[in-house]
Amino acid sequence: MEIIQLDIEGMTCASCVGHVEKGIKNIEGIDLATVNLATEKATVSYDPEKVDLETILGAVTETGYSASVYTGESDESEVKRKQVETKLRNMMIISSLLSFPLVTAMFVSIFEVNFLMFLHNPLLQLILATSVQFYIGARFYVAAYKTVKAGSPGMDVLVALGTSAAYFFSIFNGFIAESVGVVNSGLYFEASAIIITLVLLGKYLEMRAKGKTAEAIKKLMGLQPKSASVERDGEVIVVPISNVIPGDIIHVKPGERVPVDGKVISGNTSIDESMITGESMPVEKTVGDSLVGGTINSFGSVRFEAVHVGKDSVLARIISVVEEAQGSKAPIQKLADKVAAVFVPVVLLIAFGAFLIWWLVIGSLTSGIIAAVAVLVIACPCALGLATPTAIMVGTGIGASRGILIRNGEVLQLAGKLTTVVLDKTGTVTKGKPELQEIIPLNKMVENDLLQIAASLENNSEHPLALAIVDAAKDQQLKISETEEFTAIPGKGIRGKIKGREYLLGTESFMISNNIKIDSIVENKAALESRGATVMILSIVSDTASENIPAALISVADGIKENSV
Repeated sequence: MEIIQLDIEGMTCASCVGHVEKGIKNIEGIDLATVNLATEKATVSYDPEKVDLETILGAVTETGYSASVYTGESDESEVKRKQVETKLRNMMIISSLLSFPLVTAMFVSIFEVNFLMFLHNPLLQLILATSVQFYIGARFYVAAYKTVKAGSPGMDVLVALGTSAAYFFSIFNGFIAESVGVVNSGLYFEASAIIITLVLLGKYLEMRAKGKTAEAIKKLMGLQPKSASVERDGEVIVVPISNVIPGDIIHVKPGERVPVDGKVISGNTSIDESMITGESMPVEKTVGDSLVGGTINSFGSVRFEAVHVGKDSVLARIISVVEEAQGSKAPIQKLADKVAAVFVPVVLLIAFGAFLIWWLVIGSLTSGIIAAVAVLVIACPCALGLATPTAIMVGTGIGASRGILIRNGEVLQLAGKLTTVVLDKTGTVTKGKPELQEIIPLNKMVENDLLQIAASLENNSEHPLALAIVDAAKDQQLKISETEEFTAIPGKGIRGKIKGREYLLGTESFMISNNIKIDSIVENKAALESRGATVMILSIVSDTASENIPAALISVADGIKENSV
């Protein structure tokens, strides 16, 4: 089975969702079809040996809608979305301006505002309402025609029928009723105009919500570099990320993002993988280690072989999880979908029934028409089918922008029943930046002197742990001394001379390899590490190996946020 996502255009309510799903599922070879109204996307699982993509797209077209293969959020799709949003906003503003005099006319008689009585002029109201009905509201007639023609009437049919009934009934009362001996029961142009204006307002707000959610996806995509330095024909050239293929040899310099997933083939470095793991401490990388696209190379240059590119990369899969979550359905939505499947026909029957009762039983044609229009108008927004998918779309989008990945709508619904929340420490409870926690002297030297020595050594390094020590020294206004014969051993530590005396700062294995006896401090070091800290050993190097001694344990960890306690 293969899974594809389709962009669906023309859906306006939950009934539309049911029609599209039914149209796709009726094709042989379809395993699963899920349509989301809020994201206007369909997720389809199909057997490519039994059905092809063109047949699936054709099935959607036959239901009265249009479909295309979703290729991911791009600049073009963002531009298109903003154009639609701008057009909706402009149409809504125009509709509001044209509807305002019609609504004002309702209050003129109530408050006896004589100088505005001209607003009751049938011809003036006809001109204003006609502009709204057939210029602003043309989209509803077009959509209604398409869905009726396909045998799948949706919300647009209700809007078109409801507003048309109010509009044409007003024409009858204003220009025809008296000439045929029927009592003029008033004008209802404002009803048709306001309905269209309010529906457009809902569409505009919905489009804005979609735009904000799309920004979360765009931020994730922004983590991936647009280009990569690739070896081609014996030289390193910069190529677009889309041109990188598995097997390419890529160069990454300090401070750059890793373009794609791969494996180190030469060099040593530390990688900030916080965007994937949430862990602020950089991870040492050497030959044979894996790299994840989008992570940041803290320091050191490496060459690596591209392994996973494009949609196969870790970052692309994360984006895919967010997009699938936005298109997923919560269990509670199943009830809404069942109701929506018969929603429009039932509403039409109820409206027709109300009209007949008022006309035939009570004897008032006018009240019958008003009652029928009221039923159609109340049903127009069809919020039943839109509320849940919109909540899922916005919820998952906001979650993604804050580093929370929500797998699907079902998980989001179940989250409401949580009684206990277990948080990952790093970046959630903590600041996401390493800070100096503690210095434990192992000889007669005082803490400030030890911090000054460590900061002087680390001042030559760009490692995040080094920056934490240097920042701590600057905060205490300690003088940073010049270091001579500085050497950095990636993944191990550093060494250098300060005022003629040699020091080492680094890992346990680094000390052992330099004949520093650390047996007596192992327990203290383990105790610090048990609190989640990274512990470095500062040692003094002597001309006599037996006099090489550790001078201090330096603990660096991700600090707790002030608002986490």
